[in-house]
Amino acid sequence: MKIAKSIISAAIFATVAITAVGCSSTNKQASTGEYVDDAVITTKVKAALINDPNVKAREVNVETFKGDVQLSGFVADARDAQRAVEIARGVKGVTAVKNDIRVK
Repeated sequence: MKIAKSIISAAIFATVAITAVGCSSTNKQASTGEYVDDAVITTKVKAALINDPNVKAREVNVETFKGDVQLSGFVADARDAQRAVEIARGVKGVTAVKNDIRVK
């Protein structure tokens, strides 16, 4: 009986340990919490771009990884690209902005 309890305890411990490691973040993969935070940041940046009358939000793609926002796409004017960067930097939770927007 004691051996069975030990085996069950070991199995539960191993399951918890594997689950904890699976939810941790690495340099190339966000944890579950970071993924959710990044999705919220992406949504806030897109909403802010949509609310700006000068930026054509459909032309700007937004991706977020661990708080770093990457903007990409094509705009007609360099001022639109710069404005998109300013808007993204103003969103709470954004730690950095990479501007890959190109002027057509």
